[in-house]
Amino acid sequence: MAYTQPYASNPGAAPATSAPPYPVPMAVVEPKYCCPYPVDLAIVRKVMTVADKFMITDRNGNVVFKLQASLLTLHDHRVLLDAAQNPVVTLRKKIMTMHDRWQAFRGDSSDPKDLIFTLK
Repeated sequence: MAYTQPYASNPGAAPATSAPPYPVPMAVVEPKYCCPYPVDLAIVRKVMTVADKFMITDRNGNVVFKLQASLLTLHDHRVLLDAAQNPVVTLRKKIMTMHDRWQAFRGDSSDPKDLIFTLK
């Protein structure tokens, strides 16, 4: 009996156009920020402010998230807030790195135990 692996390549088949679904959905930050369908968001920058502030809105103009940047810090530091002003993720630029990396922490933390992921 032949065994075929799911999602294995088949020489005679057309290439797949989408990635296979994950067996179990997983929230990187928190499940309450997940949605079962795509959501269009727009980033709007507030000008003429002391600190960099951005608003992330849905297509109806409702504020979904806000991004606040601290300008006078050793590490470049940004906090993503939800519409109720709760800190979702803190983004912190890593110093002394060749590849311009950022670290993402849960909430308003910058403690290594709260590190979720790094990005470049």
